[in-house]
Amino acid sequence: MLTQRSRYALRAMIFLGGAPVGGPPIPMTRIAAEANVPRKFLELILADLRESGLLHSHRGKMGGYRLSRPSHLISLGEIIRIIEGPLALVPCVSRTAYRPCLDCKSEADCAIRFAMMRVRDETARILDGTSLADANAEELVAA
Repeated sequence: MLTQRSRYALRAMIFLGGAPVGGPPIPMTRIAAEANVPRKFLELILADLRESGLLHSHRGKMGGYRLSRPSHLISLGEIIRIIEGPLALVPCVSRTAYRPCLDCKSEADCAIRFAMMRVRDETARILDGTSLADANAEELVAA
């Protein structure tokens, strides 16, 4: 399941992705209010996203946050990996954090591993293929 922290990050980033290109930085208080994210959590989430290079922050009276790339170049999968880590549900199928399962007799014959590889691949395909721009467009269609 997606953690609350990831849902907060996605809501904040989708909100920022809907902001006008070239517009002024958006203050954290506005992001928190519009994305319905508690400010104390948002502060930590935005710091992680900034450190990963997805956001630029601007200090001062007119400060705030803006995307570091156009919204169509930031995927939901990228955001979730920054907040959560690998998308794989079991460590033996992770592409970035592989570890063998301690209780597995044979990875080569493990039916669970084969199923989880398909889940990982499909999850990655969908999340990596959905940008912030796509999410905002789908939001408009759903409204």
